Amino acid sequence: MYKILVLYYSRHGSTQQLARHIARGIEQVEGCEAVLKTVAEIDSQGTLTGSPDKGDPCVTLDDLKTCAGLAMGSPVRFGNMAAPLKHFIDSTSADWLSGTLIGKPGCVFTSSSSMHGGQETTLQSMMLPLLHHGMLIVGLPYSEPLLHTTRSGGTPYGASHLSHDQQKVLDNDESALAQALGKRLAETAKKLHE
Repeated sequence: MYKILVLYYSRHGSTQQLARHIARGIEQVEGCEAVLKTVAEIDSQGTLTGSPDKGDPCVTLDDLKTCAGLAMGSPVRFGNMAAPLKHFIDSTSADWLSGTLIGKPGCVFTSSSSMHGGQETTLQSMMLPLLHHGMLIVGLPYSEPLLHTTRSGGTPYGASHLSHDQQKVLDNDESALAQALGKRLAETAKKLHE
């Protein structure tokens, strides 16, 4: 069984919803299992405050060692990933030195509350540490018909959600594109490890 890590930070639940749909896509691929993990909260001083009150367990460095692929997601924070996720990524230097993630496929996903809030720069900012870790980036190709017609989230860089007008629930296009990304990630991981 290939374990695909779906690692995310979610403040208001939108990024968590994307993570759940990516996990559904992963589990559409025979022999693949989604492992949902989050990161610890940090306060305004940068101090870890522990696990979130609800949701999935916090990620450990061992999760990176045992995964066959990684989907990483964050809400948009000024065009960048949120501090709690960045804090975890910054703690992976030993894994970078040992090559834990080299050759494994990775993808990214995000959510924002405004149309031009920085989704694409956030997706790109999350790709950078994955590239430094030697991962192979998997995006959403335009062979996914919904990329041509979506009026909400979804980019070739990764799955996304736009929660404008207090729309907290993913629409059908966003859900389908997130699942397509998860499925593509799992299929890639499986091919690379066979």
